[in-house]
Amino acid sequence: MQVNIEGISSSRVYLPIDKKYHDLLEFFIRTFPHVDSSEWEARFTEGLVMTMDGDPVQADDSYQANTHLIYFRRLAREPEIPFLEEILYQDEHIVVADKPHFLPVTPSGLYLHQTLLNRLKKQTGIQTLSPIHRIDRDTAGLVIFSVRPQERAQYQNLFRDRAVKKVYEAIAPYCEERALRLPMTYQSRLVESKHFLQMQEVRGDPNSDTYIELMEVNKPWAKYRLSPGSGKKHQLRSHLNTLGIPIRNDQIYPFLTPYQEYDLDFSKPLQLLAKEIHFVDPISKEEKSFISERDLNLPQFTEQ
Repeated sequence: MQVNIEGISSSRVYLPIDKKYHDLLEFFIRTFPHVDSSEWEARFTEGLVMTMDGDPVQADDSYQANTHLIYFRRLAREPEIPFLEEILYQDEHIVVADKPHFLPVTPSGLYLHQTLLNRLKKQTGIQTLSPIHRIDRDTAGLVIFSVRPQERAQYQNLFRDRAVKKVYEAIAPYCEERALRLPMTYQSRLVESKHFLQMQEVRGDPNSDTYIELMEVNKPWAKYRLSPGSGKKHQLRSHLNTLGIPIRNDQIYPFLTPYQEYDLDFSKPLQLLAKEIHFVDPISKEEKSFISERDLNLPQFTEQ
């Protein structure tokens, strides 16, 4: 059984037979040493630790071996994202959402409630929603969720088998030398760099490819259409950066800027949009095509 509070899914923990603890608080402190004891005390106080039936337990309750408990994450503070997502399509198998910039797809780090997944759970009432692919928090556009857990793998396999056509749009500098070579397919080998936020290109057989087209020009900027053949982390951002045309307002390429935890600058969204997605539905066998209702606008001449 999985309990949900305002769209947040619970985690489950087993209380082993071969262990003895004075009370439940001691069990959680010793089982999860990376979580401060005061945090567990707060979770018990706020009723965020429960039996499998959803009944809150107390920190000083006795340890009952060979049972399970559920618990929830808790954030004392979370960045507020003032932009709204839109549901473009929903049936008994999938939900297709149009994500705004700055909103993470799933909970991690500082984000719990302010995520696309948990917003959609609250909006639809479907607690089994699960993303079948993801886009960066900084990127706007289309994200698809499966409704039924038993069907999720079939949709994920579409991405594994490259049976999904994805199209992105980006605003980046205009380079006449590069423009003369477009359209083109750029290939490279991408691996994790020493800094986990950045990817880097190395020698070796390519493991990533992007088809790049020039859509519109308003010097010194241009709009590009990007069709990735692979799905490596930061692939589009890294490829355009390597070509000397980094995406506008990118805070990671070419230079990693200090991470803003709470006081986010919403005035400079990354100019990258997951615009289109096309595939044959593995359940219904129907061709599905979705297009984001969001747009990226070329800067005017007065903008820098």
